[in-house]
Amino acid sequence: MPASLNPIKLFAGSGTIDLAKKIAESYGKELGDVILSRFSDGEFQPYFNESVRGCDVFLIQSTNQPNDNLVELLLMIDAAKRASAHYITVVVPYFGLARQDRKDKPRVAIGAKLIANLLTAAGAHRIMTMDLHAAQIQGFFDIPVDHLDASVIFVPHIKSLKLPKLTIASPDMGGSYRARTFAKYFNAEVVICDKQRKRANEIESMSIIGDVKGRDVVLIDDICDTARTLAKAASLIMEKGASSVRAVCTHPVLSGDAYATVENSALTELIVTDTIGSVKGSPKIKVLSTADLFSRAIANVNEHGSISQLFKID
Repeated sequence: MPASLNPIKLFAGSGTIDLAKKIAESYGKELGDVILSRFSDGEFQPYFNESVRGCDVFLIQSTNQPNDNLVELLLMIDAAKRASAHYITVVVPYFGLARQDRKDKPRVAIGAKLIANLLTAAGAHRIMTMDLHAAQIQGFFDIPVDHLDASVIFVPHIKSLKLPKLTIASPDMGGSYRARTFAKYFNAEVVICDKQRKRANEIESMSIIGDVKGRDVVLIDDICDTARTLAKAASLIMEKGASSVRAVCTHPVLSGDAYATVENSALTELIVTDTIGSVKGSPKIKVLSTADLFSRAIANVNEHGSISQLFKID
């Protein structure tokens, strides 16, 4: 199938401007001109300062801090639709509210489903995202979803560390599948941290399932929010006799005292991506860019190529 004959335009929301610039540079285009007008009461209105009529438009915005970033993205989608854009792809490197993917107790919202409905109702034709908290969230959408996998970035980096006795670990039971997927690339053993919570962001107890003595452990997770889980897991792993412990997390939410928690933890380093704004400088935090991966995905969507080809790891 031939590549799209429609002009391609990339635009960034204000919440992900740094990553969007890198994606545009990798793709070989400049970001389009979008202006965000703000009113004194906090209301805002995005405005495309150039024509998008008949264009294939890619809107880049993570939806962390959704009160602003999500609403801004929804308004950008609506503006592009009303300006007669031909096809609107929403690039959401970090899909906020993804932890609300089910009714885990009575009388709660399923936030991830609600956001999927809102993005579709606003006029998005396609969603591109990375490492959803639960892969089945793709099923909340009735439009195509390109779900990129950060393992193609992390695995080569872990290999470059040349850890002599590598063991992959999951910080909780829910992440065991993700950890086992990583472990296959290294033919490594997997250990699991069995975590019990009192409430959100508060751990009651944790135990290790598996042997870590003398091992170089790498914890695998999708989101690092308060960093308490990783810090607790790292401390327990070192107490069990591990030689070293690192963590790999796709989305560095890093809220509250997270930076201090990482600095004071037993972690040798925390390896993250740039899906959420700018990460503060820290000697223990290393940031790997997702820009090239997203730019290749955008090119493949435009050229009707295979997205799955981007998941291959040498």
